[in-house]
Amino acid sequence: MDSPEARIHFLRKRLNELNYHYHTLDSPLVSDPVYDALLKELEALEQEHPEFKQGDSPSSRVGSSVKSEFVRLRHRRPMLSLNNAFSEEEVRKFETRIRERLPDLKDIEFFAEPKLDGLAINLRYESGLFVQGTTRGDGEFGEDVTANIRTISNIPFELKAAKVPAILEVRGEVIMEKAGFQALNAQNLLTGGKIFANPRNAAAGSLRQLDSRVAAARPLKFYAYGLGEVSQAFAETQEELLLNLEAWGFALTGLQKKVRGTEGCLGFFAHIQAIRNRLAYEIDGVVYKVNNFSLQEKLGFVAKAPRFAIAHKFPAEEVETLLEDVEFQVGRRGTITPVARLTPALVGGVTVSNASLHNFEEIQRKDIRIGDVVLIRRAGDVIPEVVKSVVEKRSSQARKIIQPSHCPSCGTELAQEKEEVALRCPQGKHCLAQRIEMLWHFASRPAMNIDGLGRKILELLVHAGEVKAPVDLYRLTRSNLLGLDRWGEKSADNLLRAIEESKSTTLPRLIYALGIPEVGQSTALVLAQHFGDLDLIRKATWEEFQKIPDIGPVVARHLLDYFQDPYLQNSLDQLLAQGLVWPRIEKNKSLPLSGKTVVLTGSLAGWTREALREKLESLGAKVSGSVSKKVDFLIVGEEAGSKLEKAQALGIPLWDKDRWEDFLQKAFLTYPGIFEPISNL
Repeated sequence: MDSPEARIHFLRKRLNELNYHYHTLDSPLVSDPVYDALLKELEALEQEHPEFKQGDSPSSRVGSSVKSEFVRLRHRRPMLSLNNAFSEEEVRKFETRIRERLPDLKDIEFFAEPKLDGLAINLRYESGLFVQGTTRGDGEFGEDVTANIRTISNIPFELKAAKVPAILEVRGEVIMEKAGFQALNAQNLLTGGKIFANPRNAAAGSLRQLDSRVAAARPLKFYAYGLGEVSQAFAETQEELLLNLEAWGFALTGLQKKVRGTEGCLGFFAHIQAIRNRLAYEIDGVVYKVNNFSLQEKLGFVAKAPRFAIAHKFPAEEVETLLEDVEFQVGRRGTITPVARLTPALVGGVTVSNASLHNFEEIQRKDIRIGDVVLIRRAGDVIPEVVKSVVEKRSSQARKIIQPSHCPSCGTELAQEKEEVALRCPQGKHCLAQRIEMLWHFASRPAMNIDGLGRKILELLVHAGEVKAPVDLYRLTRSNLLGLDRWGEKSADNLLRAIEESKSTTLPRLIYALGIPEVGQSTALVLAQHFGDLDLIRKATWEEFQKIPDIGPVVARHLLDYFQDPYLQNSLDQLLAQGLVWPRIEKNKSLPLSGKTVVLTGSLAGWTREALREKLESLGAKVSGSVSKKVDFLIVGEEAGSKLEKAQALGIPLWDKDRWEDFLQKAFLTYPGIFEPISNL
């Protein structure tokens, strides 16, 4: 059985992958219930073992990284997500937590709204004129999609009302209604265009096009629900806020309602669930917010979400269909995953035809057989979960799923490690399927970031014999590519340019790209910071790896095995000979704030308290809750409290927002390739 540290590491890695596919590629890999279960498990393990939690954990993040093609903009006020409730009990606990923080509150007034299933957007207005539109991105940074936003007909571009603040950021959801989604897919089916999984993916894919003419041709709508940065307050409640936004020309669902207590919330939920299928657009639940803004401020935030709001998600829709067959897929590490091929079924407005069965232990536990009628469910995503077989409808022709003895790709006999559920192909790079997965990992965005090298192109190159190892990507020529089916000069030149650009990388990216078992992005960063040089990493002993924080004996053994394998080291030498370069990092250089104690007071525009604390700790600082002579500096925001007076009396240096962010810029220059620059403030 995995140790807590290993399980946390696995969950972080898996959730980061799922976040990237959902938020950045608009191509979800699993259903919402599967994702939520993994996230809940991670949160529980991190709470039980806080020593293993990292600052970049998916439990503390929103969304995924921004697409490199768009300009990267920082939100003046972070775009946070909401915690979820899946039952009446969890909604009651939500109210209980509020009452614990506000014990004098006799009656809690909530404002309830449908939770639209689209793409969260921030619209910025200056002097009443629309100037910028940004996606949520990772919550701190988003993508500038202004040109595409301007094509959405129901977004007002000039607010003429007298009370409009000089600076106003309106937040809401860009959606595609069901009828428009069906018409778009029907048209794309005729023209050979992309068939979208669901309206949410269609809206996101439309808005994140580099050519705004694509967005203009698609039936997008915007519905408002909140605020970002605003220069002056103009409402005291969520209800008053939406009334103002509606008066200024913003569309609302018209279904929002003020309710009292948990019972009022649950009554609203039942009503919206009853009319859900009659709505023109997709929703995946409802949102409850404490109506009064002053109470919201007192409740504050925790990690990535506010304490004053929660999303009550609908239960996953379940549909029966036939399990026609099972295929076996081979992963990068040789793991064999059974995939169910289903008779296409309409689930929540989306036709689905396959689902992962995870592993054979799961198949046996659920007693799933080929030819069974199975119950599948989804909640907003196309890839469903097989809930169970409907045994009472089992045909006499149904047959058990036979565990394969040999790899479906290379034919090698499969192996199963002790205490492991998964079957694995031991052939590694000699297995064609594993080779493709390894190359896909190497070229991916978090690794060498070879833009435009999609999986289908990679498979074509491998099957054509042009690429067998990562180094072969850098040896490709124009003539190699033009010899492939349906390749033109422009496509060839674009790919070659992207491959050439990927040579300029960072040491953490390169280490991650090597695909060493258990070495994810965070471990690659730790290695780069500790050693500062790839040659030193290659010569390190098991004992030296073990001394590094966050690297345990299992990871140390994987590192040693990789860097002592003559074949792998020869391959790495060939790769480096292609001209890969990265900024130099000084060995064992202490972090910019190592040994420093910092205290926070007041609110810093554009930063939540949690994000500020995490950034300080990632730079080596200890964040204290009280002021003393041991404090090195105080970060001071708006409405600073008594800590400011005490710090002034002790002569402790004070840092305002400008000094803090100027420090971050300099830290980035000092640590090129490790810390993200702070730009577009």
